[in-house]
Amino acid sequence: MKTVLITGANRSIGLETAKKLSKKGLFVYLGTRDLQKGEAVVKELNDNGYENIKAVQIDVTNLDTIVAVKNTIETEQGKLDILINNAGISGGFPQSAIDTDIAIFKEVYDINVFGLIQVTQIFMDLLKKSDQPRITNLTSGLGSLTLHNDPTWQYYDIKAAIYNSSKAALNMYTITLAYELRETNFKVNVIDPGFTATDFNHHTGPGTVESAATFVVKHTVTDDNTPTGKYFSNDIKDRTEISPW
Repeated sequence: MKTVLITGANRSIGLETAKKLSKKGLFVYLGTRDLQKGEAVVKELNDNGYENIKAVQIDVTNLDTIVAVKNTIETEQGKLDILINNAGISGGFPQSAIDTDIAIFKEVYDINVFGLIQVTQIFMDLLKKSDQPRITNLTSGLGSLTLHNDPTWQYYDIKAAIYNSSKAALNMYTITLAYELRETNFKVNVIDPGFTATDFNHHTGPGTVESAATFVVKHTVTDDNTPTGKYFSNDIKDRTEISPW
């Protein structure tokens, strides 16, 4: 049985992704900062027929919790097949490049960039034990340099200095990681689930968590012919001529 760890998975896209992967027969470690809330979610899932899901307490900014989860998965499974770096925060809006407090920049980057990197590095040894290791980093079209320089793009005016730049940094990290692992069986990609109605944006997005999670699973549970170091977007499928990077 393949195993997957999803960070920030107790609600929204992370939770829906966990449900879909459970139905596909994977063992899902549902990462949550609040273990009590995570266990309550898992109980509800179990009551509704979902199996092989376990809540684990992981705060991507807390090394001790990351190592503890790594040790748990190593003891119980011996390997990790899929890591989905889903945890992230926005930092609140609006975000000015001129006068937003640097402390907010640091808070967002600590989770969206540094925390993600820390989790990835800690779990690398377990991923290397998989026959088909996959790393999926959830990004956003708002992190695209190309699209933000296109005045015809529908989200052109959403210039959130902190959140957007954190996702741009995540995109570059993913490209670099994929390059370093290019001679292995790893597939490392960034996935933009699209502007989805979640707590993250006060349910203002037009997309559904079901559509977003389906897209994430499609580009994560893949065969050996899948490309690596790529960007897949559920939001710009009608603009395939434009590189979203």
